[in-house]
Amino acid sequence: MSSLVSYQLLDGVATIVMDDGKVNVLSSQMLASIGEALDQSVSDGAPVVLTGRVGIFSGGFDLKVLTAGGPDAARMLEDGFELALRLLEHPTPVVIATNGHTVAMAVFLLLSGDYRMGVDGPFQIVANEVAIGMTMPWAAIEICRQRLTPSHFSRVVNLAEAYTPAQGVAAGLLDEVVDAGDLMPAATTMAQRLAGLDRAAHAATKLRSRRAALNAIRAGLEKDRPIFQQLAAASNATT
Repeated sequence: MSSLVSYQLLDGVATIVMDDGKVNVLSSQMLASIGEALDQSVSDGAPVVLTGRVGIFSGGFDLKVLTAGGPDAARMLEDGFELALRLLEHPTPVVIATNGHTVAMAVFLLLSGDYRMGVDGPFQIVANEVAIGMTMPWAAIEICRQRLTPSHFSRVVNLAEAYTPAQGVAAGLLDEVVDAGDLMPAATTMAQRLAGLDRAAHAATKLRSRRAALNAIRAGLEKDRPIFQQLAAASNATT
C-alpha cells in the first residue's frame, strides 16, 4: 500500500494496519492508502480488520495541513468522511480494532465499522471538536447518531466527553473490550466468524439497514463542503 499502511491477507482475513511511527494522523496520503487497502480486500473477497499501532489508533486529521489551510485542507476533510461512508458500505465485514487513543475523525471511522473492539487501559476515545473550537460537522453528527446510544449521543457530540474503552461499550463507541495482548487474535477470530455470513446477504442487508443513516450522512456532507472550504481558509482551523 504505502509506508503508512500495510496489508496482509492471512487465513482469509485482510488486516490493514496504520502506522506512521507517531499518532497515525489521517492525512490525505493515509486516507488514500486505507482506500487502496480496502480495494485489495474487495479483490480478495476477504473480511477486514482495520487497526493502528500500539497505544494509538489515530489522533485524527493532520493538524499541520489544517492550520496551513487551502485546498489540501478542504480535500482532507472531505476525504475523511468519504472514507467513513466507504467503511459503512464496504461489501465484506469490517472489524475495527483500536489499540489505544482514538481522537476526532478517528472516532468517526471507528463508528463506521461493523464490529468495534478496543483494548482495556488508560486510553481516550473522544470527539473533541467542540472542545477545540470547531463546530461538529454535519456528517460527523450523523455518523455518531447512527451508532451511539441516545443517552450518550449528546455527551459525545455536544460535550466532547472523553471515554475510556471500558466506558465506551455502554456508549455505543465499542462493542467489546479485551486485554491488549488479546486484541488482534480476538479481532481476527471475529473477522473469520463473520466471513461465514452469506456474502451477498450481508452486503445487501448492510445497505438496507443503513439506508437512512447513509442518506443523512451524505446530506450532511453536502452541507459541510462549503464549510470545509471556509475552515480551510482560516489559519486557526483545527479538528
